[in-house]
Amino acid sequence: MPSIELGESIPPDTAVSVSLPTWASNIGYEEGASWVVSRMTTGYPRYSISELSHAIITCYGKPDQKAMLFSTPEAAKRCLDFMRGRITDARDIQLHSISFDLNLSESTSSVLCGLSSTIAAALFPADAFGLAKQYWQHTGDGISSRRAEFCHDLLRAGMLVPRSSSNANREATLKPSRGPKRYQRTNSMDETTAPNGKATSPVSNDTKESSRFLEERFGRNLDLTLAEKARSAIRRRIAGSLVSEGDLAAETLPELLVSSARTKNLNESDIYLFPAGMNAIFNAHRALMTSRGKLQSVNFGFPYVDTLKILEKFGPGCIFYGNGSSSDLDELESRLKSGERFLALFCEFPGNPLLASPDLQRIRKLGDEFDFAVVVDETIGTFANVNVLPFADIVVSSLTKIFSGDSNVMGGSAVLNPGSNYYKSLKAAMDTVVEDNYWPEDVIFMERNSRDFLNRVERVNANAEVICDILRGHALVKDLFYPKFNSTREHYERCRLPHGGYGGLLSVVFHEQVSAQAFYDAMDIAKGPSLGTNFTLCSPYALLAHYNELPWAARFGVDAGLVRVSVGLEDQDTLSNTFRRALEAADKATR
Repeated sequence: MPSIELGESIPPDTAVSVSLPTWASNIGYEEGASWVVSRMTTGYPRYSISELSHAIITCYGKPDQKAMLFSTPEAAKRCLDFMRGRITDARDIQLHSISFDLNLSESTSSVLCGLSSTIAAALFPADAFGLAKQYWQHTGDGISSRRAEFCHDLLRAGMLVPRSSSNANREATLKPSRGPKRYQRTNSMDETTAPNGKATSPVSNDTKESSRFLEERFGRNLDLTLAEKARSAIRRRIAGSLVSEGDLAAETLPELLVSSARTKNLNESDIYLFPAGMNAIFNAHRALMTSRGKLQSVNFGFPYVDTLKILEKFGPGCIFYGNGSSSDLDELESRLKSGERFLALFCEFPGNPLLASPDLQRIRKLGDEFDFAVVVDETIGTFANVNVLPFADIVVSSLTKIFSGDSNVMGGSAVLNPGSNYYKSLKAAMDTVVEDNYWPEDVIFMERNSRDFLNRVERVNANAEVICDILRGHALVKDLFYPKFNSTREHYERCRLPHGGYGGLLSVVFHEQVSAQAFYDAMDIAKGPSLGTNFTLCSPYALLAHYNELPWAARFGVDAGLVRVSVGLEDQDTLSNTFRRALEAADKATR
């Protein structure tokens, strides 16, 4: 993928990443510089989500309010509870939620009625948006763009209505600015009357036409039978039992093998799907607190920032071991022997961005001896390369990354280890706390994208090693971080599958910052946040993830000049030449 203009989405017309093509633009983004921010075409809320939020406020809120959208009433309530606990002044802050249900005519088929949930909105004063965004960012509970677009269609048609009219006062009539002409009406939804002259519900005169339009769209993209098969296919791929396109066309899927490639006795019902990777981690933490009580957790190794925030903000807190080293394990063991007890240890395998692999064998031994659960995020290693489930009680992953690859859909998963000492209690807790909030259309996209997952991972592995060979030993390069070459390789090898590789993520640190800047600016590839894309993508990771805490990150080996590269599927010669030219530019700038 060629370089993309500042502020454009990556890939075009999606919102998984955004282009920050120069070192200076990354700094400008973090500092809120207008020359960068004004050119952003993506952000949160996404356009379709923002449109629906505005429509709900217009109809059911007040001019000085904003709305955050969720897929279940419970999620909206959790958001408002989070906000209430962090409002420090004494003002009477108006916080409330609205849950919406389908209001369909009798002539409408049961296809739409099969939706398990529609949408819920948390309403709050505009100046409290930052708090609501914190909740959304950390938990992954927010809705997807596809759900927002579909629900906006329903709202326009008068088919999505508040569950209780007491939740809010209607202050305006929704008049769609865009959309099918069939939604353009001369009368407002409030003015609809029945033949006897009595007022009716907001379902308009053209409900049948609207219903037919939505059913046709739903039938084409969101057939519930197909969606359920897609969910099953995704779970089976995660289990290590491949499902072909031919299997999906069959009336029923073949039985899942009792012993999958990941572990014995793994059942499809032990694999949970979520709308985002963070939502998988958030719900794993909720399930652990439900099953084992509210104890502190351990965050082991330099973390993805929102994992640490979940452990800090949604429970009694956590102990942080940012180096993830053997000496950190020594210290943890001493605390455990002194009588301290913990809920769980959360870690990544390998870590991001230093690609160090924690000693899962020792962690598992400590967990068994001192009664704490082990949660491993395998997003970077990916279950095509490693099998960490034997060492974990729960394995979480962001399916948004290489499992999808196409960067046009989000998703996450959590896998329970049936051999875990906590399996029965965790299974009961997961079945209690996990909500059905993965939108069927997103499920279908994820299933389609992931069909060639193993082949793509194999190619990415090979490409990444070629890039490492170019960077290793170069005079400008101070450190190269990659599981194959790290000092923790032994721990990685213990989990690597027979045909597995070392993944597509690597990080490079130069001796001088000027070299890093010139190298980054000269890269003729996509540049922005995220990873696991089918195309090569790089970013100055520390600047984007820890700009306001760079000295803190440096304490754990994350250099301010670190450049992280997520290697894609491009031709090896093309990639090699791109990196060599960038090194030449760095050499010239340094000299």
